[in-house]
Amino acid sequence: MKRDRHGGQCGIFEAGRCTPVCLILFFSTLLLSSCASSHSDRIVVGSKNFTESLILGELLAQQIEANTHLKVERRFYLAGTYICQQAVLAGRVDIYPEYTGTALTAILKQKVGGDKADVYQRVKSEYEARLGLTLGPPFGFNDTFAMEIRGDDARRLGVKTLSQAAAFAPQWRAGFGYEFMERPDGYAGLAAAYGLHFAAPPRIMDLGLLAPALKGHQIDIAAGNATDGLIPALDLFVLDDDRHYFPPYEAVAVVRQQALQQHPEVAHAIAELGGKISDREMRQLNYALDGQHRDVKDVVHEFLWSKALVH
Repeated sequence: MKRDRHGGQCGIFEAGRCTPVCLILFFSTLLLSSCASSHSDRIVVGSKNFTESLILGELLAQQIEANTHLKVERRFYLAGTYICQQAVLAGRVDIYPEYTGTALTAILKQKVGGDKADVYQRVKSEYEARLGLTLGPPFGFNDTFAMEIRGDDARRLGVKTLSQAAAFAPQWRAGFGYEFMERPDGYAGLAAAYGLHFAAPPRIMDLGLLAPALKGHQIDIAAGNATDGLIPALDLFVLDDDRHYFPPYEAVAVVRQQALQQHPEVAHAIAELGGKISDREMRQLNYALDGQHRDVKDVVHEFLWSKALVH
């Protein structure tokens, strides 16, 4: 249940072989194709298969349940961006949490660039014009990629930025998730932007293993996420993206326009979540699951109660 919040698209088969990621996509597609798409009597909320997406999916589900008379079906732990996008386009999911930078680069295939407001509006306009989808207001936090090193290394070397880290990269072992290696705003572009050359090709690892591997000195730098609750708990240090390579990754709800036409009350429920979660609060929510191993329904209910959104 670890972090895989930004997912790119890839083909099912590559060069006559099937990669682990593609196997996941292939079987997830089969699973989705077997799901009924007619659900006019309820709202289906999806999520990707990592902690933060699960929390946001549950947040949307409880908010809709508390503010409408609709039944909510939870269809969580879908693989990644590609599967969630296919599910919402096919009408098997009505709403799921996404990130504006991911939508811009991985779905719309547009170049990185623009501030938060510009990227949000570009994605919203394109989704409405081309895909029959729309965006809810940003939840309030920006979950950008976080290039992490050990805190003791940052202090010992005096490294604070990715530009400074480039001098030490030839002695470092890197570890990244599958999709970070493939996506257009991932490793290749980052390495070119900063002139990063590591001691060996990056190790491709499950995202749940990256932080422990970094802490355990199996790797020396990893691509995590800015709202990861384990960053302070494991004394990791996030290098500043001083050349502003990564676009904004504001968390938003992607919603089928047809679902909002059938159930306009859902739009009001989602709108109330706009601006309600700060970066610090999202880290705390993630830590409640990843660090304290609490139940997501309890964590989300307490959060909504603290914001006076449920009683």
